[in-house]
Amino acid sequence: MITLSSADINTWIASLLWPLARILGLITAAPVLGNRSVPTTVKVSLGVLLALVIAPNVPKLPAADPMSYAGLLILVQEMLVGVAMGFTVRIVFSSIEMAGEISSLTMGLGFASFFDPNTQGRSSAISQFLALVATMAFISVNAHLVLLAALAESFQTLPVSGMPINGGGFKQVADWGARIFTAGLQLSLPIVAALLIVNVALGVLTRAAPQLNLFGIGFPITLGVGFIVIATTLPYLGTPLENLFMQGIEKVRELPRTWVAREPQPVPVLNQAPPAVAQ
Repeated sequence: MITLSSADINTWIASLLWPLARILGLITAAPVLGNRSVPTTVKVSLGVLLALVIAPNVPKLPAADPMSYAGLLILVQEMLVGVAMGFTVRIVFSSIEMAGEISSLTMGLGFASFFDPNTQGRSSAISQFLALVATMAFISVNAHLVLLAALAESFQTLPVSGMPINGGGFKQVADWGARIFTAGLQLSLPIVAALLIVNVALGVLTRAAPQLNLFGIGFPITLGVGFIVIATTLPYLGTPLENLFMQGIEKVRELPRTWVAREPQPVPVLNQAPPAVAQ
């Protein structure tokens, strides 16, 4: 006869619940996997399936009741770790959307905005177009599989523990947020440079022939040049986008190393007499 104690049941629940919290946190915040168009049932089912695969390889879990105060703190901590890891990759997609916003404003398409279901706000047409291109590139290079592999590795680098994590990882996520502006400007630089030359040429043309209506001919010219530059540079976006994805996933791998709980260092004693020197 098989008998199960409450301790055995709590151990089984904790071995699945705590890894599931980190996995669902990453799925919620990560792009593509956490897209709002994906049903919640699919996200939860994917998280449970991944937890069943990863849980047997998770290192020894802390001896804490998952329904106790300590167990709930571990659950919240694991959820925060997963959200931070998924948000790190989401920053890469935000930089691509930032490039689209800069391109739209430079082309004069700032008024052409649509409702974005991912952010529950409004974004420009070029931004949504580049986001769709980035999504297809993300899947085509199997970056989503590499992200899940990095998630599985994080349980070895940062095991589930009752010790509180330090704040170094969250600072790295905040510092990584600057990548939105640097990468966004780099991706939009060809369009900005081309339209800058066009605007300078239009300014010279207006001074040479003041009777020309700048507002009548400037808008279609900037739009046409912007679309031509986008169509020209689109085949060459594969390598920069792949590099951005790999940088984001590498940052995901680095985060658990900064969260590893450090053992307390001995506090130096001030005004301590020096040791006696043997004569």
